[in-house]
Amino acid sequence: MKPPSLPLYRSRNGWLLGVCQGMADWRQVPVLWVRLAVFITIMLTGFWLGLAIYVIVGLLLKPAPVLPTSNDEEQEFYASISTSRRQALGRLQRTFEQLDRRTRRLEHAVTSSEYDWQRRLNSGK
Repeated sequence: MKPPSLPLYRSRNGWLLGVCQGMADWRQVPVLWVRLAVFITIMLTGFWLGLAIYVIVGLLLKPAPVLPTSNDEEQEFYASISTSRRQALGRLQRTFEQLDRRTRRLEHAVTSSEYDWQRRLNSGK
């Protein structure tokens, strides 16, 4: 049976930018082996070049969600938020506007005089 495929994120619990911890979580291997492999790679590629690549990877990877996503819809929502903040803010604004309209309709229905009469009539039965 194939293990579930996890997306590659920077870990929030890592030592330096969370790259090694994120790669270990992604491949489901002990983080010690990933750190050793990255260290050896940095030493073999030239210290500054390897370090620059590590920092670039750390800046390009998205940070892991604070709470784990439980379905594809949440995963898509997190991906949209971490990709474009403007798009995410627009999406949140539309959601709050829809909730505000629904709340106003509910308040209007509850505070209308027709609601009061219906409530009085129904309570007498």
